[in-house]
Amino acid sequence: MNSEIPQTNVRMFSTVSESAELNLSLVREPMPELAAKEVLLKVQATPINPSDLFLLLAGADFNEAKTSSSNGLPSVTAPIQPAVMAGLTGRLNQAMPVGNEGAGIVVEAGESPEAQALLGKTVAVLGRRMYAQYTAVACSACVVLPDGTDPRDGASCFVNPMTALGFVETTKRHGHKAIVHTAAASNLGQMLNRICLSDGIPLVNIVRKAEQVALLKEQGANYVLDSTSATFDTELKTAIAETNATVVFDAIGGGELATKVFDAMEVEAVGKMDEFNRYGSDVFKQLYVYGWLDSSLKSFAPTRLGFSWSISGWLLTHFLAAADSEVIARIRSRVAAELTTTFASEYSHQISLEQALELKTIMAYDAKQTGEKYLIVP
Repeated sequence: MNSEIPQTNVRMFSTVSESAELNLSLVREPMPELAAKEVLLKVQATPINPSDLFLLLAGADFNEAKTSSSNGLPSVTAPIQPAVMAGLTGRLNQAMPVGNEGAGIVVEAGESPEAQALLGKTVAVLGRRMYAQYTAVACSACVVLPDGTDPRDGASCFVNPMTALGFVETTKRHGHKAIVHTAAASNLGQMLNRICLSDGIPLVNIVRKAEQVALLKEQGANYVLDSTSATFDTELKTAIAETNATVVFDAIGGGELATKVFDAMEVEAVGKMDEFNRYGSDVFKQLYVYGWLDSSLKSFAPTRLGFSWSISGWLLTHFLAAADSEVIARIRSRVAAELTTTFASEYSHQISLEQALELKTIMAYDAKQTGEKYLIVP
């Protein structure tokens, strides 16, 4: 092993115990040994995405959390409510590494030619073990970043960019002409807005604050609706009528918003019918739930829905598993080419691994506030 590489590594683990308690800890471990087609990545930047949070925090109550340390490294314990524990039985007493994506420099490589070709390269990785100083990853999980790329620019080039492009691919594949997107001022939402503007796809952005409307309007968005506004229902119907949107990608998950969007779509569809049909229109409407920013019960009680509709989940890993190699190659190529433009991510905070386990910091990134995105710099 390269003499400049330390003998031990620090990695973050999340463990749920049978006693209904979460333990977050940094653990010093031996440096990983490499298989032939693996490389050792010195992690230089890794984001905290909403998709990381449930594995990381397990729905624990951090108002009752306690901090401690072991071997000079911090740890946090917090209780988990019984209703949450019911969904965690599959991970009890397992120390689970965390971190879906990141970027860094390849400092060691396995013996295979494809691994050796990555030595010294700056790469982005989709790996699920990125909250660490070093991590071993398969060559196939690496995307070589252009020369001179700051790893902070490449750290978020998988989850949000590929999700946004996956939305567009899904929309086209199923014959939809326009998209409705909720929580649209997020980093992902801003990327989707830039993609749709570039590709000529009508997009209805739904946000929850006036300043988020201003943010997206400044970025060229044509339709930005504030769901808290007194005029939201009217504006939604107008936007649906003008765009003919029939697919929704919903990051919120809970509440009544889906009902309002489907109602607006059905009103538009029925208005174009030549004759009355008691079963409503035959225009197909699709809602994809891809996030749970609102953990409350989803209320779905449409007044004009008809019978041509579907609600289902959307997950990036499922999309990638179903996509053919040409689609995946095209998506990866576009992300790499537009890394600092279309797919640029903004971070409000850069923190160390140790700072990521400070209680005030945990509660801040767990709040999932728009404009508050954390980057771990190990």
